[in-house]
Amino acid sequence: MSLPPAEVLARYAGFEHAAARPYGRGLINDTFLLESAAGRCVLQRLHPVFGAAVHHDIEAVTAHLARKGLVTPRLVPARDGALWVERATDERVEVWRAQTFVPDLVTHDRLAHDRHAFAAGALVGRFHRALADLEHEYRFVRAGVHDTRAHLAKLAAAVDAARDHRLYDAVAPLAAEILAAGAALPALSSLPQRHSHGDLKLSNLLFDAELRGVCLVDLDTVGRMALPLELGDALRSWCNPAGEDATDCAVSAERVGLAVAGYASAAGDAVTRDEGAALVDGLATICVELAARFAADALLERYFGWEPSRHPSRGAHNLVRARGQWSLARSVLAGRADLEARVAAALV
Repeated sequence: MSLPPAEVLARYAGFEHAAARPYGRGLINDTFLLESAAGRCVLQRLHPVFGAAVHHDIEAVTAHLARKGLVTPRLVPARDGALWVERATDERVEVWRAQTFVPDLVTHDRLAHDRHAFAAGALVGRFHRALADLEHEYRFVRAGVHDTRAHLAKLAAAVDAARDHRLYDAVAPLAAEILAAGAALPALSSLPQRHSHGDLKLSNLLFDAELRGVCLVDLDTVGRMALPLELGDALRSWCNPAGEDATDCAVSAERVGLAVAGYASAAGDAVTRDEGAALVDGLATICVELAARFAADALLERYFGWEPSRHPSRGAHNLVRARGQWSLARSVLAGRADLEARVAAALV
């Protein structure tokens, strides 16, 4: 990852000569910590999948959170007041943005222990409750987000078109199982569309040293979404003790119950009966959808980031991810009755 160019640093007052170093472990945006006499800030080069208009949404959401007294990173305007800066290269126009640095907080790739799930849920509950009265029409709306049927169709098409791919024999039988499970998933489109973070993997939550949840980061995905899909993505990340890159995963029912109880403790009675009844369906849907997306990208090799230090190719990394999410989906489907009972008890 190349360091930020001088012409981008020059757009931010006080950071023209800042020391920059890579920051965090995200695989989508390129992220750097800038340090200068003016202080510290986080500078990011956005992945092309995000449109620059998302910064209007981030500004609206974070301003509302701040007015409600929640800790949140804020956009740092450029010298001309712009919420982002652009830099033309031979390949594309890069979009860069700076945000305030929130000190003394840490991220986790996995929960430290079961009760950590309660803290994570409570943080998201506070976030949702604070945004409940936000009046904002989102400027950047990601196409096809959680359009599960479309992701399943893309997987089927990828398998059809990639019979000569080196990973075809490994992906094809896995894809057949994923597609069969996907066809049986219930539709969740009739549920209310709530203000949502959109990517509640555990590493997007910041905690203090006592494992209290403090704030959410990586807000490029803010928008409206059905609550079971928003929380389903959270639960599949938080309640998988094996981690994102394991191939044999199982959901922790104990953590699911604690996470939902934490959420309810902060969100109050905001969860409707229908939303509560659909939370496990949302969790299963997200696991199946992600398994489909990873399996398709194992053959297409063009979207998800990957770690060359651990995997020989993008396809190989995404095959590992697909197997992991599919094993997690199977465990959710097999344990549905227990999970639904724990969710119901947590929402009382």
